[in-house]
Amino acid sequence: MRLIFLISTFFLSTFLSAQKKEIVNSSFDVKGVCIMCKKRIEKKTFRLKGIKHASWDISSNNFVVIYDSNRISLENIHKAIALSGHDTSKEKALDDTYNKLPDCCLYKRE
Repeated sequence: MRLIFLISTFFLSTFLSAQKKEIVNSSFDVKGVCIMCKKRIEKKTFRLKGIKHASWDISSNNFVVIYDSNRISLENIHKAIALSGHDTSKEKALDDTYNKLPDCCLYKRE
Protein backbone atom coordinates (compact mmCIF):
# COMPACT_ATOMS: atom_id res chain seq x y z
CA MET A 1 0.00 0.00 0.00
CA ARG A 2 2.79 2.36 0.93
CA LEU A 3 4.62 1.59 -2.35
CA ILE A 4 1.51 2.44 -4.38
CA PHE A 5 1.18 5.73 -2.52
CA LEU A 6 4.83 6.63 -3.20
CA ILE A 7 4.58 5.75 -6.89
CA SER A 8 1.35 7.70 -7.36
CA THR A 9 2.83 10.71 -5.52
CA PHE A 10 5.90 10.60 -7.79
CA PHE A 11 3.82 10.50 -10.97
CA LEU A 12 1.49 13.23 -9.76
CA SER A 13 4.38 15.55 -8.88
CA THR A 14 6.03 14.84 -12.24
CA PHE A 15 2.77 15.59 -14.06
CA LEU A 16 2.21 18.84 -12.19
CA SER A 17 5.76 20.09 -12.74
CA ALA A 18 5.48 19.32 -16.46
CA GLN A 19 2.33 21.46 -16.65
CA LYS A 20 4.05 24.61 -15.39
CA LYS A 21 4.05 27.17 -18.19
CA GLU A 22 6.88 29.59 -18.79
CA ILE A 23 5.23 32.38 -20.75
CA VAL A 24 7.72 34.72 -22.46
CA ASN A 25 7.12 37.98 -24.30
CA SER A 26 9.68 38.84 -26.99
CA SER A 27 10.04 41.14 -29.97
CA PHE A 28 12.44 41.33 -32.89
CA ASP A 29 12.71 42.56 -36.48
CA VAL A 30 11.27 40.57 -39.37
CA LYS A 31 11.71 41.81 -42.94
CA GLY A 32 8.63 42.27 -45.08
CA VAL A 33 6.63 44.99 -46.85
CA CYS A 34 2.91 44.30 -47.20
CA ILE A 35 -0.28 42.78 -45.80
CA MET A 36 0.49 39.48 -47.55
CA CYS A 37 3.79 39.36 -45.65
CA LYS A 38 1.93 40.05 -42.40
CA LYS A 39 -0.51 37.21 -43.02
CA ARG A 40 2.27 34.79 -43.98
CA ILE A 41 4.49 35.62 -41.00
CA GLU A 42 1.69 35.46 -38.44
CA LYS A 43 0.11 32.33 -39.94
CA LYS A 44 3.45 30.51 -39.94
CA THR A 45 4.04 31.48 -36.31
CA PHE A 46 0.57 30.52 -35.06
CA ARG A 47 1.05 27.01 -36.49
CA LEU A 48 3.86 26.42 -34.00
CA LYS A 49 3.02 24.69 -30.73
CA GLY A 50 3.37 26.94 -27.71
CA ILE A 51 2.56 30.25 -29.44
CA LYS A 52 0.04 32.34 -27.51
CA HIS A 53 0.17 35.59 -29.53
CA ALA A 54 1.98 36.80 -32.65
CA SER A 55 1.76 40.15 -34.37
CA TRP A 56 3.92 41.77 -37.04
CA ASP A 57 3.78 45.53 -37.73
CA ILE A 58 4.21 46.43 -41.41
CA SER A 59 5.62 49.94 -40.95
CA SER A 60 8.20 49.14 -38.28
CA ASN A 61 8.90 45.49 -39.19
CA ASN A 62 8.61 44.76 -35.46
CA PHE A 63 7.36 41.28 -34.57
CA VAL A 64 5.91 40.64 -31.10
CA VAL A 65 5.41 37.09 -29.88
CA ILE A 66 4.17 35.58 -26.64
CA TYR A 67 5.03 31.90 -26.22
CA ASP A 68 5.50 29.06 -23.76
CA SER A 69 9.26 28.49 -23.57
CA ASN A 70 8.68 24.93 -22.33
CA ARG A 71 7.11 24.09 -25.70
CA ILE A 72 9.17 26.17 -28.17
CA SER A 73 12.36 28.20 -28.17
CA LEU A 74 12.87 31.68 -29.55
CA GLU A 75 15.49 30.21 -31.88
CA ASN A 76 12.89 27.87 -33.40
CA ILE A 77 10.48 30.77 -33.90
CA HIS A 78 13.17 32.65 -35.85
CA LYS A 79 13.88 29.54 -37.94
CA ALA A 80 10.20 28.98 -38.75
CA ILE A 81 9.75 32.56 -39.93
CA ALA A 82 12.90 32.30 -42.05
CA LEU A 83 11.53 29.11 -43.62
CA SER A 84 8.55 31.17 -44.81
CA GLY A 85 10.90 33.47 -46.75
CA HIS A 86 11.36 36.34 -44.30
CA ASP A 87 14.67 37.36 -42.73
CA THR A 88 14.66 37.92 -38.98
CA SER A 89 17.23 39.61 -36.78
CA LYS A 90 18.80 36.17 -36.12
CA GLU A 91 17.93 33.99 -39.14
CA LYS A 92 18.20 34.65 -42.86
CA ALA A 93 15.72 33.01 -45.23
CA LEU A 94 17.14 30.78 -47.93
CA ASP A 95 17.58 32.65 -51.23
CA ASP A 96 15.43 30.09 -53.03
CA THR A 97 12.56 30.56 -50.57
CA TYR A 98 12.88 34.36 -50.66
CA ASN A 99 12.84 34.36 -54.48
CA LYS A 100 9.55 32.42 -54.48
CA LEU A 101 7.74 35.21 -52.59
CA PRO A 102 5.26 37.28 -54.61
CA ASP A 103 6.80 40.43 -56.16
CA CYS A 104 4.98 42.70 -53.72
CA CYS A 105 6.63 40.84 -50.81
CA LEU A 106 10.23 41.19 -51.98
CA TYR A 107 12.04 43.42 -49.48
CA LYS A 108 15.56 44.85 -49.57
CA ARG A 109 18.02 42.27 -48.36
CA GLU A 110 21.32 43.10 -46.76
